[in-house]
Amino acid sequence: MNPKTILVTGANKGIGFEVVRQLAALGNQVIATARDPLKGEAAVANLKAEGLDVSLLQLDVSIEASIQQAVQKFQNTYHKLDVLINNAAVLLREDQSIVTGTAEVFHKTMRTNVFGPLQMVRHFRPFIPPGGRIINTSSGGGSMTDPVGGWSPAYCISKSALNALTRHLAYELATQKISVNAYCPGWVRTEMGGRSAPRTVAQGADTAVWLATSANLPTGRFFRDRKEIPW
Repeated sequence: MNPKTILVTGANKGIGFEVVRQLAALGNQVIATARDPLKGEAAVANLKAEGLDVSLLQLDVSIEASIQQAVQKFQNTYHKLDVLINNAAVLLREDQSIVTGTAEVFHKTMRTNVFGPLQMVRHFRPFIPPGGRIINTSSGGGSMTDPVGGWSPAYCISKSALNALTRHLAYELATQKISVNAYCPGWVRTEMGGRSAPRTVAQGADTAVWLATSANLPTGRFFRDRKEIPW
């Protein structure tokens, strides 16, 4: 496998951290981003202690100025970005009801989970070459096929919107030969998923790593466990 330059957002913990670990272990040049620089530095230090070559880029995907600053730092060191993995997301404790919840819960969720990935693509796209890939971490909660309701409605709606964004980006970027896909990691034992979740972080990260490294992939599709699933 030819080493790739890969950027993963929200990578100081959970699935993002494990995606970085697995991709770096395969010999790729991986850039981990974190909103909190201290937490990011601690995460990267842990990976380097394992003998992995990972760099840190401070970045808050919900703030466009932060993305712009990250782009400036990125281009001082790197010339291209083979894979962009939009993993950063929030699931707020207050996200209990669309009808009675506050507008700010909905707005904050959408800013991070939908507009964040969109702004990442807009600002980093000039560095993505033909054959490059964009991978969006979605959720079965955003499915328009499966039953709806029962948990974190703003989060689920944001993932439905992210799925729609994935399809439209895939269409627009097809002429540049950049693939855009979404994947569902499943219910994973992370800070967001909780201790009762049945899947390990390694299982949750697997499909993202596969999408980043597989030889040939379609575009504009939704995956779980390396298999295409309905939107």
